[in-house]
Amino acid sequence: MFSWINKSKVPEENWSEKSALYVELLKTVTYSEIDHEEFPVIYRGVPSIPVGGKGFGVDFTPLTFLSVYYIQTHKAEIKMPSGNIDKPVIEDNHDGTVTIKYEPREEGVHELAVKFNGEHVQGSPYKIHVDSISSGYVTAYGPGLTHGVTGEPSNFTISTKGAGAGGLSMAVEGPSKAEISCHDNKDGTVSVSYLPTAPGEYKISVRFGDKHIKGSPFNAKITGEGRKRNQISVGSCSEVSLPGKISDADIRSLNASIQAPSGLEEPCFLKRLPTGNIGISFTPREIGEHVVSVKKMGNHITNSPFKINVCEREVGDAKKVKVSGNSLKEGKTHVNNTFNVDTRNAGFGGLSLSIEGPSKAEIQCNDNTDGTLNISYKPTEPGYYIVNLKFADHHVEGSPFTVKVTGEGTNRQREKIQRQREAVPITEVGSQCKLTFKMPGITSFDLSATVTSPGGVTEDAEINEVKDGLYAVHFVPKELGVHTVSVRYKDIHIPGSPFQFTVGPYRDHGAHLVKAGGAGLERGEQGELNEFNVWTREAGSGQLAISVEGPSKAEINFTDRKDGSCDVSYRVSEPGEYRIGLKFNDEHVPDSPFKVYISPAVGDAHLLEVAQFPEGSIQADKPSQFIVRRNGAKGDLDAKIIGPSGHEDDCFVQIIDLEEYSVRFMPRENGIHKIHVKFNGVHIPGSPFSVKVGKDTADPAAVHAHGSGLKEAKTGVKTDFIVDTVNAGAGTLAVNIDGPSKVSMDCTEVEEGYKVRYTPLAPGDYYISIKYNNNHIVGSPFKVQSTGNAKVADIGGQETSSVVVETVTKVGKANNNKGPTLPQFKSDASKVQSKGMGLKKAYLGKQNQFTVSAQNAGVNILFVGIHGPKGPCEEVFIKHQGHNQYAVNYMVRERGDYLVIVKWGDDHIPGSPFKVEV
Repeated sequence: MFSWINKSKVPEENWSEKSALYVELLKTVTYSEIDHEEFPVIYRGVPSIPVGGKGFGVDFTPLTFLSVYYIQTHKAEIKMPSGNIDKPVIEDNHDGTVTIKYEPREEGVHELAVKFNGEHVQGSPYKIHVDSISSGYVTAYGPGLTHGVTGEPSNFTISTKGAGAGGLSMAVEGPSKAEISCHDNKDGTVSVSYLPTAPGEYKISVRFGDKHIKGSPFNAKITGEGRKRNQISVGSCSEVSLPGKISDADIRSLNASIQAPSGLEEPCFLKRLPTGNIGISFTPREIGEHVVSVKKMGNHITNSPFKINVCEREVGDAKKVKVSGNSLKEGKTHVNNTFNVDTRNAGFGGLSLSIEGPSKAEIQCNDNTDGTLNISYKPTEPGYYIVNLKFADHHVEGSPFTVKVTGEGTNRQREKIQRQREAVPITEVGSQCKLTFKMPGITSFDLSATVTSPGGVTEDAEINEVKDGLYAVHFVPKELGVHTVSVRYKDIHIPGSPFQFTVGPYRDHGAHLVKAGGAGLERGEQGELNEFNVWTREAGSGQLAISVEGPSKAEINFTDRKDGSCDVSYRVSEPGEYRIGLKFNDEHVPDSPFKVYISPAVGDAHLLEVAQFPEGSIQADKPSQFIVRRNGAKGDLDAKIIGPSGHEDDCFVQIIDLEEYSVRFMPRENGIHKIHVKFNGVHIPGSPFSVKVGKDTADPAAVHAHGSGLKEAKTGVKTDFIVDTVNAGAGTLAVNIDGPSKVSMDCTEVEEGYKVRYTPLAPGDYYISIKYNNNHIVGSPFKVQSTGNAKVADIGGQETSSVVVETVTKVGKANNNKGPTLPQFKSDASKVQSKGMGLKKAYLGKQNQFTVSAQNAGVNILFVGIHGPKGPCEEVFIKHQGHNQYAVNYMVRERGDYLVIVKWGDDHIPGSPFKVEV
């Protein structure tokens, strides 16, 4: 209908001008102000209709053909080097594609923003380098000069037309080694391709006659879009026996570190040898005398520090590792590609391998116990893979290897959306705070919430249902700092809880502070909307990218709740395993990508219901059971139980009669267990079910971490932090450190919990993830920057180090009676003010009054006591009027001198005790 309209010359109309026409014709055009920040552009075209005796054979212009309107869904604009904005020409090719044309008027880097329905298309904004193509100059152009993707060739072209004689040279510098290939097109141009193997900023230098061409060096941003990574580590440490006997009980409270001749100090592992002696294991990095310190509660044990000597043949040398096999050059999909590693002459050192590429390659390692290993990897998608192979934290010869994998893929499809997240305004003390989450299919009666202030005061918070399935937690903060918001469903933390909620200025920002949780990140159903929440409030402003990859293309929906959180849902047409990736400013958020199994369409599974499910907490190592009713469904039921440590066990399913099953299970550990109940392979309603085992269940909201090792670190220098588990119950503590190198780390028991020590071996950003019973504690993961020029290990791909400890119950000193614990208040009684006649003189049988203001005195409890000639006075009333302002009333029945004692916590306020005459 619009083929004859020239869009580049059509006048742009505003919404009010077009509305009259659409109202008259009873037509409407609607759009969402929430989903689209920009108003759609409506164009008016006035066709030239022949009048008179030609064409239609009429001598007037038909009213209905006066104007034709259409909505421009594609929009593009160019940001010039000067900062001015220009409009390119958009041409619809009528085949689902558009052509964008632009004649640049300035030299330099231009930014092209392309939007569809108000949202940036993938890759937008694009960077384009514009140069003057005048005779005699060498110029370069192409996407590889501005952007690219790891593991995929980045291309650009160099034009030397009319430039005369001269040598052409190129160099690519960046986070990884990039192979460069050139092809002379015999027409005065050269096609250049380079293969980046790690994400980051790359500098591309192009010289002609030893001089940089115009625009050189170019900066290209390489992303790791769609890349999957897998890694393994094989330990090979030197073991040394130290003098002195030790028991198994003592080993828990000991820690050890080894200092090399250069001063490098690292934690090392302790164990009890069969002889009863202390054994240590470590990776020798230097020749010479090393000093081993073994301490208990910070004090050296007998004979510590110990001295040991490391000779040359013991020091791990990556250059002496021999690697053989063609699989480090090329590979095939769906088969094991094997290569061999020989470390026999390389000394002691751990071997680490990571493979990154279009698919997560399955890695198998066969240790031949003679210093040689056979390693195989099985990719499922073709493309370029990057293999990092390190020994003693240094690359072996040739690493990182670039492997070209060919063969059939799995036809996995990927869909992605991007949304801009704006920073949420700073919250003030005394203001109304709100945290929202969506959790369909539950009742608010089973929800509860608490808020713990930075001072340690825990209070109940109000929860209300905003609309169907959307809930809000409301509270009013009384102090600045990071608060902990715990939201529980049937006494169990919901996915994402406990939450960090900052009152006052934000201390940090970035992807590591984004939280995601919900049923749609754990399981899903074919053809149904699967939902989850994303909380970006603490992360600041940035671009949130959501991708779903699997057997079928996903339909992804996004709803912004305008409070620093959003609701995401997706629908897929095929069952199977899917990967959901969440990135914030091009960095994965914690625990991303999520692996989700989408079950087939429900069938009869929705008919089943559960009865007599255990309420409250049950005991470990004792059988429990519940009933599942068929309600006419036909098929097979199976069930399994997964403990907090990840251990899986089958449930015993027994048919009671034609309509009922009995499901019997026996949990083996304390903590939250998940029971998966499936009918014909499909989850029944409510599955997986959560069950609490043990009374002292580990509570991640009660765990806190502090110490210099969570704030900053220095390369090659040992640092530490404390994980405080007092009153958090017994559970599984897991600490992971991700960064540019592996770290030497250990974890030992201390009075208030556990001390984690680590030594970063290369400069860069490290992310410390602390989980308690598989839930992040508040603040986790912590971002720590390691500075310094020392580089003990080579950088090449992210490395992960971890330690897992089964904790014991820790109780504070004041809590030996196992009663409720008082929080650690932060207050200053000297700043409390008081006034009123009741502090000077009182009257018999009347209400005597005074006020107390603790507005600037921090957080604590107000205590008021009145003592007279014959003991306590008759009655005392304290009323809190808000903001730590109190009104106190008391009545006395006897004459004489009284003492009015007013304390803020354990300390008297100024003037207390007051002498009052009655």
